Formats: sequence, C-alpha cells, structure tokens
Amino acid sequence: MAGGAAEPGAELLSFAQFRGSSARRPAYGYGPRSLSELRAREFGRLAGTIYLDHAGATLFPQSQLTSFTNDLMENVYGNPHSQNISSKLTHDTVEQVRYRILEHFHTTPEDYTVIFTSGSTAALKLVAEAFPWVSRSPESSGSHFCYLTDSHTSVVGMRKVTTAMNVTSTPVRPEDIWSVEERGAAAGDPDCQLLHLFCYPAQSNFSGTRYPLSWVGEVKSGRMRPVSVPGKWFVLLDAASYVSTSPLDLSAHQADFVPISFYKIFGFPTGLGALLVNNRVAPLLRKTYFGGGTAAAYLAGEDFYIPRSSVAERFEDGTISFLDVIALKHGFDTLERLTGGMENIKQHTFTLVQYTYTALCSLCYPNGAPMVRIYSDSEFSSPEVQGPVINFNVLDDSGNIIGYSQVNKMASLHNILLRTGCFCNTGACQRHLGISDEMVKKHLQAGHVCGDDVDLIDGHPTGSVRISFGYMSTLEDAQTFLRFIIATCLGSSGGHPVPQAGAGETEATSAEGEAQDIPAITGRCGLLTQEDALTDSGVCTDLSTAVNAMDLGPPLHEAARTQQMPLEKAAGVLDGDLGPRVVTNLYLYPIKSCAAFEVTRWPLGNQGLLYDRNWMVVNHNGICLSQKQEWRLCLIQPIIDLQRRVMVIKAQGMEPIEVPLEENSERAQICQSKVCADRVDTYDCGEEISSWLSKFFGRPCHLIKQSSNFQRNAKKKHGKDQSPGTTATLSLVNEAQFLLINTASVLELQQQLNASDENGEEELFPMKNLISRFRANIITSGTRAFEEEEWAEISIGSLRFQVLGPCHRCQIICINQETGQRNQDVFQKLSESRKRKVNFGVYLTHVSLDLSSPCFLSVGSQVLPVLKENVECYNVPASEKHQDVIS
Repeated sequence: MAGGAAEPGAELLSFAQFRGSSARRPAYGYGPRSLSELRAREFGRLAGTIYLDHAGATLFPQSQLTSFTNDLMENVYGNPHSQNISSKLTHDTVEQVRYRILEHFHTTPEDYTVIFTSGSTAALKLVAEAFPWVSRSPESSGSHFCYLTDSHTSVVGMRKVTTAMNVTSTPVRPEDIWSVEERGAAAGDPDCQLLHLFCYPAQSNFSGTRYPLSWVGEVKSGRMRPVSVPGKWFVLLDAASYVSTSPLDLSAHQADFVPISFYKIFGFPTGLGALLVNNRVAPLLRKTYFGGGTAAAYLAGEDFYIPRSSVAERFEDGTISFLDVIALKHGFDTLERLTGGMENIKQHTFTLVQYTYTALCSLCYPNGAPMVRIYSDSEFSSPEVQGPVINFNVLDDSGNIIGYSQVNKMASLHNILLRTGCFCNTGACQRHLGISDEMVKKHLQAGHVCGDDVDLIDGHPTGSVRISFGYMSTLEDAQTFLRFIIATCLGSSGGHPVPQAGAGETEATSAEGEAQDIPAITGRCGLLTQEDALTDSGVCTDLSTAVNAMDLGPPLHEAARTQQMPLEKAAGVLDGDLGPRVVTNLYLYPIKSCAAFEVTRWPLGNQGLLYDRNWMVVNHNGICLSQKQEWRLCLIQPIIDLQRRVMVIKAQGMEPIEVPLEENSERAQICQSKVCADRVDTYDCGEEISSWLSKFFGRPCHLIKQSSNFQRNAKKKHGKDQSPGTTATLSLVNEAQFLLINTASVLELQQQLNASDENGEEELFPMKNLISRFRANIITSGTRAFEEEEWAEISIGSLRFQVLGPCHRCQIICINQETGQRNQDVFQKLSESRKRKVNFGVYLTHVSLDLSSPCFLSVGSQVLPVLKENVECYNVPASEKHQDVIS
C-alpha cells in the first residue's frame, strides 16, 4: 500500500506513523512558510470549514484580490480594440499575460499561441468546430474523432459537432489504450493525408488518475494509434484538472491543443479559460463565423472577409474579458509568492492525498469489513500517476453502499464541503461503479438525472463521493475528514463517534455552544372563533377574505390560555392506550425556516394553513436563507395576531417588531425570487424589519412576502390530480401544502436514539424536541410507526387530504429547534433504521369537497386514513422521492 501499510481498524492513522513508513520523504507545506499562518492570513473565510472540492474550483487568496483591486483603482484600462492611451495599456498588459501563461507552461510564443475563451469547455468547442475534419464518403473513410471514455462531458460533447460533419466518433477505454501501448501500433499508410484527433485528460476529474503525458508524443508519431486507421493523428490534451496542482511542460509534451480554465488554478477569475494551440497546427484550423476584432477587412454588402494574421486575434471573437485577463497576472504573482511554484504544490497536495488514501484504506469495522470503497486506477504511489483526488463510496458493516446524498448531508453537519454524483464524467462513473448503458437509461426512466440526489436505485449506486485537495489544504483538513468518516461509520454500526480535534471545531459549532443558554421562545396561540361566521367558503379560496370573515375572538393574551393538547401530553398517550388516531398538535411556520407557531385551531387558506410560510428571509443578493446556511433562524419566533392583523417577531436580545399581515398594494414593489426552482412574486417588507434582521444576524438581510396576487401552482408530479380541473397552489414551501408526522413514528425513533446512548442518565431526545425537528404542520397519534406511508388519503374532521408521498429529509432535522445546536445522530439513526432513505412524514394536499363547510383544522379532530391498497395505485418518479423537507 502507498505510504506504508497501516494496521486495519477504526483508529486514525497518525501523520508521524505515515511519514515514518513512507518510501519517500513526504513534502508538506512550503519551506519556512507556516501553512497555518498562510491559511489565517489569506483564507480567513475558511475558519471552521473543511473545503475539499478543489477539483471543482479552488479558492483565491485575499492578497490576490487586493492586488488586483488596487491595480484597477490605480490604472485606466480601456477597450483593447480602441487606439487611445488607456487601450494601448490594456493591449500591452494582455499581451504580457499571454507571455506569462506560456512561460508558466514552459513554452514560448514561437511554439504556442494563447487564445482566450470563456473556459475549457469553450476551448473544446472551438477545436471541434475549427479542426479540419474530412467527412466520410464513398471514396474515403474520413477523419476519426477518438476520445478516452474517462473524459469530461465537454469532451464527449464534441462528438455532436463531428457527427453533424459526418465524421466517425469512437470512444476508447483506458484499458484499450494501455494494451495498445504495450503491444505497439500497427504500421500505417505514410501517404494517407486523413487527419484524426485523439482527446484524453492529463488527469481524470473523476478519480484523479494521471494518464501518461508520453501518450502525446506516441500518438502524434504514429507509434500508438487509438484506432487502426491510416492517416495523421493530432492530440488534444485536456489539462484543466491536471494543471490546477501540477506543472505542465509543453516543451517536452507538445500537444496540439491544450484547453485550460484559470479558476481551477487561481480560484479567480471565473469564466475565463484559454486554448493553447501548437503553432504548427494553427494554419490548418478553419473558421466560419467572424466577430468584432477578428477581421483585417470585410464588406457589409459583399461576401468579402479577410481574417487577421494573428491566430489569437482571428479566433477571439469580440472584445475579450480584458479585466479578467489582467487579473491573471496577480494570480501568477500571488501563487508564486505563497508557494514557490507548481512543483511545490504538486508535492504538497500529493502528500495529503497519499496520507488520506492510506488512512482510508486502513479503516474497517469491528467485523473487519472496510468502511469505504475507493475507485482508482493507481495505488497512489507517486504524483506522476495520481493527482490529489480520492473518489469513493462509504460502506456499512455489511458491505452495502451508503448513498452519496446521505454522506453529503452528514458531511455538511461537520462543515465539510465535498462533491458527489458523477462529476460530469459518465464514462468513468460507469466504469468504476459497474453501471451499464442500459442501467443509465433505466435510471433516467426512473426519474434520475445528472446532478440530483437520487443516489441509490435498487441498491445500486448512481454516483459516488469525491474529495480533492488544493495548495492551501492542510493536514488538519485531511484528519477532520477522516474523523468524520470514522464517526459516521461507527455510528451506523453501533459504535461511538470519534470527536473532532480542537483545531477542527467549526465556527458554527462554537457559535452554537454559546447558544446553549439561550432559552427557546415558544409561541402558542389557540383561537376562539365562531364557526358560524365562516359558512362562506372564502376561507378556503381567498386569503384576505378569510381574515375579514373571522370573528377574531379574544385578544392574543387571552387566546394563548385556551385549551390545547401540549406535546408532553401527546407523548404520554403513547405510553398507554393509543386510542383512535387524532390530531395532537398543529403548527404553522409563518417565516420559512424560522420557529414554529403552535395553535389548537386554525383556518385553511388556499395554499395550506393560513399564513404558513408566507414570508422568508433573504440575504443581500435576494437568496433565500434556510437553517442549512443560517442556524439562528430557528431562534426567531413569529406570532400571528389575527385580531390586530400583524405578525409579531421576537428573538432573544431584540425588541419585538411587528409586520403587517397584508401588503399595502399602493406602496408594495413587486420583485421576483426563487423557491425550489420556482419563480415567485414577492415584495420587501421594509427597511425597519430589514435593519432588525441585519442586526440579529450580523449581516445584511431582508424579509420578503409572497405577493397575494401571485399564484404558485404545485407541480403535477405525484400522480392523480387533487380534483378534476384544479391544481393545488403553494406558498413558499418546498414541496406541498401540508406535512404530517405520526407520533408513533417519532416514538420509535426516540427509542432507537436513547437506546444508543451509553450513559442512560438522561433522555437525550425528548419527544417535544424530536417532533420540533421535523417541522411538520400536523401531528397525529398513531397505532403503528410509519403507517402513514401506507395511506393514500386521509380525512380530518370534515376535511379531506390526498397523501402525495413521503418527505425525504435533509440535515435540518439535526438542528435543535430550541438552541440551534446540531447533533448528527438524528439523521444518522434515521438513515440507518430506514435503510439509508431518510423518509419521515408525508406530504398532503387539501382536496375540497364541501365548500360550505368551515375550513378549520383543530387539535383533537379524528384522523381517518384510506390505505393505498384500497385506491387506484399510482407511481411516484424516483426524483420526486428525494425532495428536501419543507423548511
């Protein structure tokens, strides 16, 4: 094993042990420079966060941005196509950056040209469109486009261009190329003038495998042929992943085309890449479209166009992103100053990945079963064959794969940022995970698409987990990740979690520790209303009419003392005779992701419970905040006062503030926001509440409300319609109008959680605490745990509801809704007990039958379910079984 063998078990391999047993002396850090000091100075925003997605995008250091900003403030950079002094400065600076890029890759302007693009994908598209393909014909087999199956989607996508040109595209497996390399290529026809292109990655973005750079010369010389056809081969070396942590010497490996993306190297700027073109190939490239700056001369009224002689100017259509190009200079300068160069980065990142790989390979359960399955073509023996990437899946103690979606959610609880899925590399994903072409098509039919969180279908993984290191990654990052794997696996096998090291404590955890003494603010309001006043059906169909039609009853402080069935009593029922199924508790959540507002009787609007999730908190960019990003949302307590038609908002240490329940139609300025990919019309609730929220969170925030004139329709994706000709409308919920949970299901989970506590001195998860974590609207007593998942419909009193399906939970259930503290045991135990699918509770939609009946939900109402077996069966696509909880 690379780096020396470690004793199998659940103990974390120490770095000293790894270093002592390693065949090579592992390099760590950058000489006398302190890595921890570099992290603190340049990457302070990473405090408490373990960032392990550098293969996706690395991070920029603070001094790089400061240097670039100062440059912009001190100089005037004009359009390089103009002729004034500022434009001349821009042109000269851009040309200097081109030289700097070529120098970085150990080549010169005599050998290569830098063509700026929007990224490596645009560079690949440029090659596909400009390569001198020869179409198939009766007289000729034409050109061949060959690509390694372990290639990024953007490489495989080139075949759509070649297919349109009637050019043969051939995928080549890595093992086929290796076998060709071993046996040598068959002799070709030296007189054949057909031109072919072979594309392969210097480093797999899936597994980090580094393919031999020597293939460039072997294929170009004809000593190695991807397919046995006569003609001349050119090579495109996809270097986007490779050059992020390693030097590339183009003087030794003279590929014809080299696409790169600069954010992979520097973190900033994004949206800028380049195609490095070998000058010997450049004259062969063909171009059809021409844009601004590419023409030496052309006529508007005649088909006359003469391109510029410079290859770069000929292919850079329009004005390049010249300020971003200038930013590259500061990226090169900063990277050299902080690390001493790419060779140092290569050695440092490989030490981290080799240590992590060695430690992962040694981790096993008490029964000897491995904790992870690693997907790799190397044994991490050297940086020449392996980049700083590890691709794997986590296993349980029976060898079953734990879905990557569950691992990702667990990792987020530890502030570990990684990546999951197939990483835009379906070929490598299929090869390593054993997914056939037919399985891919079946998964699509089952509702699985690239990028979703459907991680297991029929027990087979659809993707995996990937971690990757960057030049600022530390040993503490690696060890915190390893402790997370140990804690996750041992927790699922009945062992005891391994605590994180002090250095790995997250910022959020520390903040939550301070929050332990903050008392929970509970809002309970029972409404005394006259049902006779609601014979009009307006409560069900019009929100504003519902308010006007109500007999508001006693003031708020009196209503708070009305009869209710608290959670403690609901939990007590479970200890004895369960009795009939009844509603034990009702909750609404006026502000999305904020604290619950408990009621004993509440009217229904046309979107669910009246005022449920009508508001949400957004950041300065208008992006909705949830407890996933901001746990303190649960400490904000909204209280609806229907008599005064205001929402009172409270939080510890803040003066209460009031917000009107309805917008002022004359003053409200409608803006557009998004909730779960749906566009919604909202309006800002004003500067006063914005200042209040900003003060509480310590950053700019706004409160926005869904416009009462906007109708958001539920997607018809759960099967049958609610009723003929109607579509359910939604507030700012994620999925459905109502969420119901069964206390019998909560009790079973509680017993599992408390049974796993070795101390047993106190109840770690009281029923009230557990119920609040699931943020449901309707809590019912039940006769059997999870029986609600067998229901097709239910009646509550005179109201009828359709059951849409199970709610697939996110990591919010790990957050204590009274303190904001996180405990991953809830998610982990639920995942374990429910066979890795963290379903809890069911979604409902209201089906109107008798519109003349008062539309109220009340605690104590009887619940009458109809089983699925008694109604027409309907299928739910896999993608819809994996939606996050209403938050």
